[in-house]
Amino acid sequence: MFKLNLKIALRNIWKNKTSSFINVIGLSIGLAACLMLLLYVTYELNFDKHSKNSENIYTVMTNIPSDDGSIANTFEGSTTALGPLLKAEIPEIKHLARMNYLKKALIAVGENGFKKLGKFAEPEILKLFDYQFITGNASTAMQNPRSVILTESTAKILFGSTNVLNRTVKFQDKDNLTVSAVIKDMPENTSAILKFDFLMPWAFYEVVDGSARELNWGNFSFVTMLSLDPKVDVAKVNEKISKVVKAHLEEATQPYMIYPYSKLHLYGKFENGVSVGGDIEQVYLFVGLAFGILLIACINFMNMATAKSEKRAKEVGIKKTIGANRFSLIMQFLMESMVLTFISVILAIAILEIFLPTFNNLLNIKLSIGYFNASSWMWILGIVFLTGLIAGSYPAFYLSAFNPIQTLKKRVKSGGIFAISLRQVLVVGQFCFAILLIISTLVIYRQIQFIKNKPVGFDVNALVEIPQDGELKTKYDLFKSQLLKSGAVTSMSQSSVGLSHRGQNFNNIKWDGMIKSENMQLFNQVSTTYDYLKTNGIKLIAGRDFSENFASDTAAVMVSASAIKAFGYKNPIGRSITVFGDKYNIVGVFDDYVWDSPYKSNNPMVVFFDKNRTGTITMRLNEENTITQNIATITQITKQFNPAYPTELTFLNSIYLEKYKSEKTLGILSNLFGGLAIFVSCLGLFGLVAYSAEQRTKEFGVRKVLGASVTNLMQLLSVSFIKMIVVAIIIAVPLSYYAMGKWLANFEFHTEISWWIVPLAAFGTLVMALITVSFQAYKSAIANPVDALKYE
Repeated sequence: MFKLNLKIALRNIWKNKTSSFINVIGLSIGLAACLMLLLYVTYELNFDKHSKNSENIYTVMTNIPSDDGSIANTFEGSTTALGPLLKAEIPEIKHLARMNYLKKALIAVGENGFKKLGKFAEPEILKLFDYQFITGNASTAMQNPRSVILTESTAKILFGSTNVLNRTVKFQDKDNLTVSAVIKDMPENTSAILKFDFLMPWAFYEVVDGSARELNWGNFSFVTMLSLDPKVDVAKVNEKISKVVKAHLEEATQPYMIYPYSKLHLYGKFENGVSVGGDIEQVYLFVGLAFGILLIACINFMNMATAKSEKRAKEVGIKKTIGANRFSLIMQFLMESMVLTFISVILAIAILEIFLPTFNNLLNIKLSIGYFNASSWMWILGIVFLTGLIAGSYPAFYLSAFNPIQTLKKRVKSGGIFAISLRQVLVVGQFCFAILLIISTLVIYRQIQFIKNKPVGFDVNALVEIPQDGELKTKYDLFKSQLLKSGAVTSMSQSSVGLSHRGQNFNNIKWDGMIKSENMQLFNQVSTTYDYLKTNGIKLIAGRDFSENFASDTAAVMVSASAIKAFGYKNPIGRSITVFGDKYNIVGVFDDYVWDSPYKSNNPMVVFFDKNRTGTITMRLNEENTITQNIATITQITKQFNPAYPTELTFLNSIYLEKYKSEKTLGILSNLFGGLAIFVSCLGLFGLVAYSAEQRTKEFGVRKVLGASVTNLMQLLSVSFIKMIVVAIIIAVPLSYYAMGKWLANFEFHTEISWWIVPLAAFGTLVMALITVSFQAYKSAIANPVDALKYE
């Protein structure tokens, strides 16, 4: 029976080449889009889940209380003093490691030097995560304070091999470190905070950075991670953490909590100290989009199958007359759908392989199909079987239900009101989905443009940054003099962090007239010297920038407008604040600028004068020269001062474009797959028009003989479908408004849904539907009426 059904299926596919081609194209596009989106969804869902113990690894989150007692902000950052206290007082903690945020640093072997992502961490990081050791082992890799663990790719770049145990590398052109181990590169879907190129012990960090040595409660520029036993109640551990901190240290005013690290990537949005979602909502959206496109392709299959029902009616009638039961007919039609689906999946995988590199480039990720992975094939075969079943079930039950007497007399009823309404529902559903995608795409695009066009608070054009490494720290003044003299730059400044940065938050600040004894508001800190505001183009509201004419500036600060609002100072110039016990005078007030997320208000900022806290040099290029000339001059002079380090110039506008990455991804995927959904929907509409035209062939012949024009016949065939599209628009518009309103509400700064988006989406959908319908309607309307009247 299987062999016979397969033979009949292949024969019918070959006989109906046009409908088979449309079915295969529609299903293959739907399957390719579904598989591509599911690959991306799997990539996101597996973020930070590579360790065997990943579900028991937690990161310490800091909650910032507001004046009304609620939690104003929650972020992944903690102080140096917290980790040792938790480890000593809470026995449920198995392993704990403090670490810094990642930062690029020079690592070299002889003249072979590269800037790579370096990380400092306590040795128990090797017990928290399952790093795969190529050489060396976890028990001894971080015993020596001046040791370093390299990733496989870093070892090959530096030495050309991974067999480099006990070899020496130079860190920041100063310190010699011994290679104690080489580990496998971390997967692509590892959070940026842990995706290092080389790892160094915390003990060495205490040597190179004084802030790591101090056990303080005011600097939140560090990360603390820990693991718990699976049986431990996390809520009770959080209660213990709160009690321990309050019992031991009065100055620790921020409540802390631990949160599963593997969830932070997707559930990193917190309100009042509780996770309320995050990027997981985007993942849900893509899952819906994946199966939505596949469902549209399945609907197309149903429409095309029922459109050819008249041709299959006689076959069904004869088979039933000679004794075939309904089950055998259902199995025959399901076999046809499975064969078509199998052909479609082969084409879908080919499409996927062709377009996957482009897709990866668009999103800057590395997705691939694991052809030798059993679970990958289980997923693919499962989707194929499900697709074949969904696509073929309705035609199979529909065709097998024909009455043999009626079919042999060619009096096939369409199944009554239910069948007609079901097909109408399918078309309305298809175009509801398509219209929703069009409106969503337009709103997402407008939100991205709104944020991009929102002023960042400084002049980003012609602004470049370079890391202040090596001799650029000790010879900065001479370096600045040479560059200004060269004419490549018009202004430059040094600072502890770049204009765009994360972290560097503190709360140990007091001001005159404080109502509460402790400050709850987080402030951001930047240390700089001269020309900071001038170089960056930040607007000065009151007072002045730091100046060489004032020796007292060593005890001066500049503050942002939001900081003045927090202090409540009406005439701030000359007023004082106390930070970490030291008193500073306010000499300037500047307008707030975007230094972190462009989607929400950033913390108030305090800018200190400190020549010793270096990190980044910012330069404003001379726009009278070409960019190439400026870059060449800067590179030449930098190499003279700092030959050991590669010259890394970064344009500020490219850094700020990275801030829109998440919404850019959403925009790309909604545009790309929204277009595919609309195309596949139009294929489905073509199938339904073909069905309707076939059912009314004789009617058209009679009308044409009686004098009906081509326009009349096209209108007769098109109006009912246009009505369905109008119904789809009526349903989709409020749904789109609600969904996109909820999405926009996630942003503190957002655009509005403009009135013109709805008519544009409706008009675009109607035009596409009219083009699709008109093609088949015109073909039917110009057919020879003699052939139509001979139809029976």
